[in-house]
Amino acid sequence: MKEAEPTIEFAPVVLTLQRGQRVTVRAIRPDDRERLQSAVRALSEESRYLRFMGVLRELSPQLLELALHPRVGRELQLAAVVGEGAEETIVAGARYSSEAGSTDCEFAIAVTDEWHGFGLARRLLELLMQSASRHGFARMEGYILASNTRMLGLARRLGFVAVESSEDPAVRKVRCDLTRRAGRSGESGDRSVAR
Repeated sequence: MKEAEPTIEFAPVVLTLQRGQRVTVRAIRPDDRERLQSAVRALSEESRYLRFMGVLRELSPQLLELALHPRVGRELQLAAVVGEGAEETIVAGARYSSEAGSTDCEFAIAVTDEWHGFGLARRLLELLMQSASRHGFARMEGYILASNTRMLGLARRLGFVAVESSEDPAVRKVRCDLTRRAGRSGESGDRSVAR
């Protein structure tokens, strides 16, 4: 009998951002369906393109199901929310995923436009890196459009380096060795703007 993969646990975290805004970061839940679609619809056309590298208005039913039901032991999908109960709104999302048996994972982050510039993307990426390291992942990678200079700068400041990629020349692949960062946190003094 095959041993079940461990669940990637994530205890909710309340973040205070650069200008005092507070958001709660928690694992995605199946009941986030409409909140998640609303967050994607709230993204500007440019922000949707930077995140999904294509034109879309909302998540397809297949992508929505994948986001709401992360694969046990291989994915973590986070939602940054404000408000409570029926008023709760998703203002950002972050995830990492991995293929079975791999110690590499891939990250992605999206922040709604009104929440740009407060350091939320940085905090989310730091949380992803910490969780991935704790759960035995050795490297984290990401695919970022070359035109997304703010995200490329953020990745570089957090220890990611550009690596060879067979993707489209308009896409940059970045990678971070999480084993070298074990026990370290990001440089909290850096107040960079990121998407």
